[in-house]
Amino acid sequence: MKIICEGIDLSEAVLKVIKACASRTTVPVMECIKISAKNDTITLTATDGEIAIQKKIKAEICEEGEICVPGKFFSDFIKKLEGVQITLSAKNGKMDIIYADSQTCMQVLSADDFPKVDTDVNDNSVVLKTDELKKLISSTSFCCATDDSRPILKGCQIVVSGNDVCVTALDGFRLATAKGKVISSTGDLEIICPARTLNEIEKMLPSDGGETELKIKRGVLLVCVEDTVLTSSLYNGDFIKKDNIIPKTYLTTVTVEREMLKASIERAAILVRGDRNSLIIMDIGQGKVEISSNSEIGNVNEPVKADVQGKDLKIAMNSKFITEAINATGEEEIVISFNNSVQPFICENKCNKDVLYLILPVRTTNNA
Repeated sequence: MKIICEGIDLSEAVLKVIKACASRTTVPVMECIKISAKNDTITLTATDGEIAIQKKIKAEICEEGEICVPGKFFSDFIKKLEGVQITLSAKNGKMDIIYADSQTCMQVLSADDFPKVDTDVNDNSVVLKTDELKKLISSTSFCCATDDSRPILKGCQIVVSGNDVCVTALDGFRLATAKGKVISSTGDLEIICPARTLNEIEKMLPSDGGETELKIKRGVLLVCVEDTVLTSSLYNGDFIKKDNIIPKTYLTTVTVEREMLKASIERAAILVRGDRNSLIIMDIGQGKVEISSNSEIGNVNEPVKADVQGKDLKIAMNSKFITEAINATGEEEIVISFNNSVQPFICENKCNKDVLYLILPVRTTNNA
């Protein structure tokens, strides 16, 4: 194989696909990027078995072929050559990287052992506005679990019914759900997509709007954006039914200015950020919410003006969870609804009810 290409084009392509390389594996080829040269195109592919990213760029192909290069080393090296033209020449398990008046040689692996990446995924599809898809992902994926104790919770449930789409994520301590509209679909469907996949899709999506199509086939999701193709395995299993978790009625509702409450919580959280639960207290009474925290460093106690309806309440919560929920709302005023100090409470916008966050309070000696 021998190819000539611009360093900037190759670097940008490598930086896109490197995210799919395996980081800890006993199979060396899974840490590699596969480079295929054919006609006038270089195709770069990386996969860790769950997610695969493929990117095509134009180049001068002197000799067709394919090889696998060490992903991390190749990425770091090519990133330093963005301003020059590069020649890649591979033969007998070695590849020469020629640039300007210099030459570097690296060991490469055969492409024969690289996993096959299936891009023929077209049984079902959903088309959404790109901005709508971005919003659905950013509003929910941060609530997915990050550990492997319950793998299905590492993904978001996506349900399409008619023209409606609902995305739900939870990690056992909090839940996020966001609703939107689809432009078209081949029919109703339900999938559970890894949060990591959705986050990579969000990064791929263009900033100039448009439409994005999600293709699904037998447990595989495919998204194509310009010359980049992402495929991912989907999770199998039964997702938790959110309607059984979200309360139908509330005894206390608080309407408050979003930025004021956020700022107060963030100040209170500074004193407890080293604690496991980053515990803060909300003391809810008529006309205000008092935010407090206490640690060996000191204590914070701040009143925030609010419209309170219902019973007075004192409740403990994880400051990180409530802050992230507030950040994901978008209106000037938000509503937080409670029943008591031990049951889940919800946070949502005052007017637009398309997103909802449910959070479990933290049990303390006072409310256990």
